Amino acid sequence: MGQLNAGVVPVTPFQQNCTILFDTDDKTGVVVDPGGDVDTILGVIKEHGIKVVAIWITHGHIDHAGGAMDLKEALGVDIIGPHEADRPLLDNIEDQARRFGLGDGARNCQPDRFLNEGETVSFGSHVFEVLHCPGHAPGHVVFYNRDARFAQVGDVLFRGSIGRTDLPGGDHDALIRSIKEKLLPLGDDVGFICGHGPGGRLGEERRGNPFLV
Repeated sequence: MGQLNAGVVPVTPFQQNCTILFDTDDKTGVVVDPGGDVDTILGVIKEHGIKVVAIWITHGHIDHAGGAMDLKEALGVDIIGPHEADRPLLDNIEDQARRFGLGDGARNCQPDRFLNEGETVSFGSHVFEVLHCPGHAPGHVVFYNRDARFAQVGDVLFRGSIGRTDLPGGDHDALIRSIKEKLLPLGDDVGFICGHGPGGRLGEERRGNPFLV
């Protein structure tokens, strides 16, 4: 098998980093957090010849899961994640769309499988550990590939910032615990892609993120 690679497709007015993780040799992969703009995501998949085997969801906010059902139907694959604590958010994506004035494109999401701390998900030889990291959302999960020293952290951690905790189900203290007890111990060298904006390395955040020092 080839190396793990990642491509980011910004979607929705929130410019959410929908992430396509794939193997460089056989081009199998997964789509993480298809929040919307499904035609754009499908175009990127087709352009690069990616054979998508699953959709992974980090949490139940509209900009991360709003397009999941349409993409599932287009590709014929399962939706995996997040933790079941986010079921109420996933069941109310259409209400989220109305609150944010985003029209009728988003759909409530029904995962084929919820995830728990300590489980793994994979495609090909690329195995990701599941970390349950509540705080931004109750059922938020992070996908961590130990071999590649890489994590998709969703909206738990950003470069120089952290996830919002003023949305329903948010908990600032829980978020800080998730970062300090689950993410930072993975190691300073671990690179990450986050839900919005540029990614980085955990060591840079441990040393310089104003919310953590």
